[in-house]
Amino acid sequence: MNKYVQRGFLGASLGAALCVLGTFLMKQDFPIYKWVLVLGVIVFGIGFLTILYGLIRKIERRSILDERKERQQNDE
Repeated sequence: MNKYVQRGFLGASLGAALCVLGTFLMKQDFPIYKWVLVLGVIVFGIGFLTILYGLIRKIERRSILDERKERQQNDE
């Protein structure tokens, strides 16, 4: 697991926790719950996009390494 996937999981987990906290605050009638929910959704979205970026980057890296290996074998 590369650093982007790890950071993405951390961000998504933190965003989900903020959403749960926002829901709890909403039930307790705290006026700040709206900002907590908005922040939770934004952090979760960034975390999810970071996970996708990490996975795409991993696939792209493998294909580049495979191309180099094939090119090296053809040169020999």
